[in-house]
Amino acid sequence: MKQLTSYNRVAGYLNKLFDLLNAEFFESALSRPTITIQSTPRAYGHFSLREDTWVSKMGATHEINIGAGTLARPIEEVAATLLHEMVHYFNHENGIQDCSRGNTYHNKRFKAAAEAHGLIVAHSDKYGWSHTSPSDSLLDFILENGLTDILINRNEFAGFRSTGKGTHNGSATITPPRTSSTRKYICPCCRNSVRATKAVNIACMDCDTQMVVAE
Repeated sequence: MKQLTSYNRVAGYLNKLFDLLNAEFFESALSRPTITIQSTPRAYGHFSLREDTWVSKMGATHEINIGAGTLARPIEEVAATLLHEMVHYFNHENGIQDCSRGNTYHNKRFKAAAEAHGLIVAHSDKYGWSHTSPSDSLLDFILENGLTDILINRNEFAGFRSTGKGTHNGSATITPPRTSSTRKYICPCCRNSVRATKAVNIACMDCDTQMVVAE
């Protein structure tokens, strides 16, 4: 795959990522929304409740946005943001009210749906069950599909905290592009595999053989 260093290529990549996540975690139940890349100083992303946020002669769609200043995070984090917004989309389509307090507080319905669709959920006193991170199943999915980091980022200098319905909560300072923290090691004999978040020396005890990084 060519490196993701242009806006147009990244826009197409996010649509491809949506389709892959939709098939893996939602049985392709979600129609593709309009996926945008806009500046969101206080959020990693958002989902629009209005189904006519974007309109054309072909019909109307919801919007999922990925923050332009957050694209160059490791791909597992970008995928978790997109999946977070897809959970809001899924809940909306199924009549599940997953936020309260002016659509800022993520309730236990959101937690249950997120955990059922590839995310780990942690609690925030202010925003509820809003802090999401990739589960093992999502990390495995990323490795199996050979997904790569996005290497372009809008130059935004302020840190942010996210608020509101459909945002991937947390705080972060915008940083330059960096590589993914996840890698997969495979035994060349039996093909057993493990995942690590840093370079390690590891052996398969079944085969007494050094494991190698998966290409």
